[in-house]
Amino acid sequence: MRIQRHFRPALCATMALGMAGTAAAETFRWASVTDPQTMDPHAVNAAPVTSFLNNVYEGLVRRDGDLAIEPSLATAWEPLEGEDGWRFTLREGVTYHDGAEFTAEDVRFSYERAASEESDVRSWFAPVTEFRVVDDYTVEFVTDGPNPLFPESIANFLIMDSGWAETNGAERPSRDAENFATRNANGTGPYVLASRDPGVETRLTPFDGWWGEDRGNVTEGIFTPIGNPSTGLAALLSGEIDFIEPIPIQDVARVENQDGFKVIQGLETRVIMFGFGHDHEALLYSDDVSGENPFTDPQVRLAVAHAIDVDTINRVVMRGTVEPAGQLVPEGISGYSEAHAGRPAYDPEQARALLAEAGYPEGFSFGLKCTNDRYINDEAVCRAAASMLAEVGLDAELTTVPVRNYWEQLRADDYDMYLLGWSPGTFDHEHPIRFLMHTQDDEAKLGSWNFGNFSNDRVDELLPMIQNELDPQARQEMIDEVVAIMQEETAYVPLYTEPLIWAAKENVDLTQRADNFFMLRWVTVE
Repeated sequence: MRIQRHFRPALCATMALGMAGTAAAETFRWASVTDPQTMDPHAVNAAPVTSFLNNVYEGLVRRDGDLAIEPSLATAWEPLEGEDGWRFTLREGVTYHDGAEFTAEDVRFSYERAASEESDVRSWFAPVTEFRVVDDYTVEFVTDGPNPLFPESIANFLIMDSGWAETNGAERPSRDAENFATRNANGTGPYVLASRDPGVETRLTPFDGWWGEDRGNVTEGIFTPIGNPSTGLAALLSGEIDFIEPIPIQDVARVENQDGFKVIQGLETRVIMFGFGHDHEALLYSDDVSGENPFTDPQVRLAVAHAIDVDTINRVVMRGTVEPAGQLVPEGISGYSEAHAGRPAYDPEQARALLAEAGYPEGFSFGLKCTNDRYINDEAVCRAAASMLAEVGLDAELTTVPVRNYWEQLRADDYDMYLLGWSPGTFDHEHPIRFLMHTQDDEAKLGSWNFGNFSNDRVDELLPMIQNELDPQARQEMIDEVVAIMQEETAYVPLYTEPLIWAAKENVDLTQRADNFFMLRWVTVE
């Protein structure tokens, strides 16, 4: 089994650019285990939502197949003169799917909507102190200091039509309920949302008025969520669908050996990890401990890290497809700390000793919450980890739930320890520091995915310095310090880098991006 161990260039597939009209028009059917929760681009900051909606909506900038930033609704951007921030020159002549004209007013509306308290993507705009419309095709973001990463940080900031949203009562996103934008869409992107039956089927058709050119020959895209990967693979091999991601790891050889099909493999930029309820006063699910939370003790968290044998999980559960991880980003991502490349060794005796030092020589029971349809083999990984933890006296009451229910349970603090996968949207280490390591601060739009509210004053102090520092060496030294704190405190237990394992019919050309975003415009059916 050959797996590419890098993130640039794009992994392993052929990019079909500029091929509209070179092959017969085709209906393309594809599937994944997770249905996007919403069609609202500002309501849920999760990859299945953002990836899908990048086919319908567009941002000021976007990422190409190699993950590099390129123009989209903005044709150019440059630092402001005399103050910190960025000026974006907007693309003229762009229309929405309903024919409305795209202007700076839509960017203003989308910024205010995405930065609002109701938005799940508001953390993207934590550095922004002011937004200005210069004219119909020029906007400016003023930031609280030099921010060289800002254009990259808003690659998934998708722009909505202000008039459409206001007419349909969708002025603000609705994360926990529904509004018109939950099931309907009106973007500028290459595909129109033709129909939406949540959990069953979503259909896309080409937007004839799209400004771009790099689109394949798909005339109808039909997406079906199939929660069981084995069922999805059967649908592929029977010809019901043309593409699926992911497929069961154990079935890779079967697909590769079957005529007419192919497997596309790589490593995602996502790190799979365990997190803790740092600010929970007591365990919710324990028969042994009452009125206290052992996971507030770094020694206990380190015991968890020493108790989990990642190499065995890789060999037995993941079939050798992953890379062990010791920090919140994988090797190859900007800001990766070479100085802290190691991770705690599998050492159950050390784990038991740490528990005894912390006052739990017999261990204790607790609740472990995991998804069962979000990451590859997520339930199996959690079961394997729970078995390993039990060997040192940490008895996990494992609960697995579909991802559609998972995030609201974590936000409601309904866990003692939990599973999380994180892919840095900017492909820089600053991203997980901002979302996962900084103390929760809704007003400052920081720590929005730091479910357990790990809090460290030095990390909070370093984040704005990392964001504003222009000297690469000085910046890396500060990131190294944050990684050292993460490891010394065992704020999280990173496990491994998630693999990418896609399968398609042989006549399908597509691009596998390392962030696991699937772009329909890069598909050509021969």
